[in-house]
Amino acid sequence: MDNSRRRGRPGHDQGAVLAAAVRLFNTHGYDATSMFDIAESLGITKSTLYHHVSSKEQLLTMAVDRALGALEEAAQAAIKSDEPAVVRLRNLIRRSVLVLADRLEFVTLLLRVRGNTVAEQQAVARRRTFDRIVTDLVRQAQAEGGLRADVDPATAARLIFGMVNSLVGWYRPDKGSPDSIADAVADLAFGGLQRR
Repeated sequence: MDNSRRRGRPGHDQGAVLAAAVRLFNTHGYDATSMFDIAESLGITKSTLYHHVSSKEQLLTMAVDRALGALEEAAQAAIKSDEPAVVRLRNLIRRSVLVLADRLEFVTLLLRVRGNTVAEQQAVARRRTFDRIVTDLVRQAQAEGGLRADVDPATAARLIFGMVNSLVGWYRPDKGSPDSIADAVADLAFGGLQRR
């Protein structure tokens, strides 16, 4: 049976369960949130909750997949593009900001994952793969002459995505359009990295 299509009481589907779990994980922490807490926040019983998902870890996996899946798509688009590496890197930064704005609660949770469970370890491994892609793009852009070469590629990648990831602490839809914020982040990143 396809778990993503299972439905329980009217008004409570797997998407509603996931949204409630992510809110609680972000508010109280993954470890401190129980399946009972999630069920109670939805006004359903634990048995009804288990109709939708098999475990708290499944909810965490589903949540980080929402964030990582979109980021991985953006990274794959950057890898497959024929444009210069500096353009691909700028596009990846912009798309990452847009993913963050669109999936804010999921990305917030992803950034809090530390590797304490199997699901968290898998998420951390996927994040490291994404980080390597960004580092490789920086390295390629430096080799092509599009970025200054006196900055370590891994450090540059961490600093760029530190700026992107900082948005989880302050971004709200009323703070500006995602496109304008994506442009601002890319402009600031490249203003400091471009060759002089």
